[in-house]
Amino acid sequence: MNSSKIYPVIAKEGWPFLLAGLLLAILTSYYQLSVAWIFWVLFVFMVQFFRDPKREVANGKNIVTSGADGRVISVEKTVDPYQKKPSIKVSVFMNVFNVHSNKIPITGEIIEKFYYPGKFLNASLSKASLENERCAIIIKTKDKKIITCVQIAGLIARRILCYREIKDHVSIGERYGFIRFGSRVDLYLPLNASVKVILGQRVKNTETVIATL
Repeated sequence: MNSSKIYPVIAKEGWPFLLAGLLLAILTSYYQLSVAWIFWVLFVFMVQFFRDPKREVANGKNIVTSGADGRVISVEKTVDPYQKKPSIKVSVFMNVFNVHSNKIPITGEIIEKFYYPGKFLNASLSKASLENERCAIIIKTKDKKIITCVQIAGLIARRILCYREIKDHVSIGERYGFIRFGSRVDLYLPLNASVKVILGQRVKNTETVIATL
């Protein structure tokens, strides 16, 4: 990652919302001062929601880092529905106060990509993994290790954005997508992966090691 490159503090996905929110706040302050505070509160909320702080990549060999900020809500053995094989699933739930920018969890090449339109159930529910709108990418490392990373829309989230495609070479900590307004990220890992997080743990994208392969 080029440290000299200017890193946006606010995710570009939020710029239209922030511009509209700021305009509304200014206009109501001028024409209807008594209700202007509501729009200023909404504007501040949008600023914190679309923030995208720069993170330092965790150190370690063969590590898989968190692709999202949030809370670990699932660590279980299951079947990866995209690779069709037994895996360990680690799920991270993002509430509306978490950073919603998604980061690549491991360096490698994207060998598959899937998108499924679906429902908008509460993302903390187990069935959301298979029923909600979702976008999955499968990443293969130079050591032939493979993981699946899935963006899942939630009750409020209505737009999954994924900027990477099949055959793209990606680096750990690289920004690859965004989910607007609440959601979760599932990681499907090989059965021999050593998971480093526990249920209920708070994690940060790029900084928290989810597992080693």
